[in-house]
Amino acid sequence: RATSPSLTPTDITELIKEKSDRLNQPIDRRVNAAEAVVPLATGTANPIDSTPDYVRENYLDFLNRAPDSSGFTFWQNEITSCGASAACVEVKRINVSGAFFLSIEFQNTGYFVYRMYKAAYGNLAGAPVPVAFEDFMPDTQKIGEGVVVGPAGWEQKLEANKNSFALDFVSRLDFTKAGALPPELSPGAFVDKLFANAGVTPAQSERDALVQELTAANNSIQARASVLKQVAEHPALVRQEKDRAFVLMQYFGYLRRNPNGGPDTDFNGYNFWLKKLDDNGGDFIRAEMVKAFINSVEYRARFGHR
Repeated sequence: RATSPSLTPTDITELIKEKSDRLNQPIDRRVNAAEAVVPLATGTANPIDSTPDYVRENYLDFLNRAPDSSGFTFWQNEITSCGASAACVEVKRINVSGAFFLSIEFQNTGYFVYRMYKAAYGNLAGAPVPVAFEDFMPDTQKIGEGVVVGPAGWEQKLEANKNSFALDFVSRLDFTKAGALPPELSPGAFVDKLFANAGVTPAQSERDALVQELTAANNSIQARASVLKQVAEHPALVRQEKDRAFVLMQYFGYLRRNPNGGPDTDFNGYNFWLKKLDDNGGDFIRAEMVKAFINSVEYRARFGHR
């Protein structure tokens, strides 16, 4: 890859779009758009140590888009306000990166995709997670297309994207094939299976309302999409999966791989960080989780010199 020190947000957006639009390419060619546009170092410095590059990369890795100007300035200022204090900069870099996972935008794009897979399928066979990197990334890009939290109309754009994605999701062969959630499932069986996969026990009134919605619509694909989306957005599921998703996003966002990929052959690392996060009440700072990932050799090697 050539050194690209002058990439603008527009350049980055176009590169991401170019990757996402090539639907006939092998999936790994599409999902690594962020890695493909990182400017590499020509000297001994690692560009990820540069505040602008670091902030930009968090946008790419977690929101799958170029920075908007106001957000880009805000997050840079969070770090540069430290002045020459290296200790302060280290803390701010951790906090800034963690904030991207916790942001409204990510919670309604990437984390929403995670919960859709959880409600639809439960966890992957032999794994403690519901979705693989190669499925997560293109789906997250679809939901986030054209969404920037803040400007007028963003809520409507996001909701339209989520509804469109849900309809596409329930139309996929993986969703309808035998053994998953085939069309012949009764409304009650469909709703019960979604909640069982999600690991959530709904109130009777919640279950009945969803069954009634499906029944009234003759179990249509549009109604199935609506019901799946509602289960994925159930507050109990949102709370239940937050830490698990946070750990998984360390691998997807920073390392661009599955927890059992690359140098790992199992989920021991994922389980280690989940336990540590749980032991610290979900506090990623006390757990030193984000700190460990952004300082890891594997993360830093993505950008050139370690």
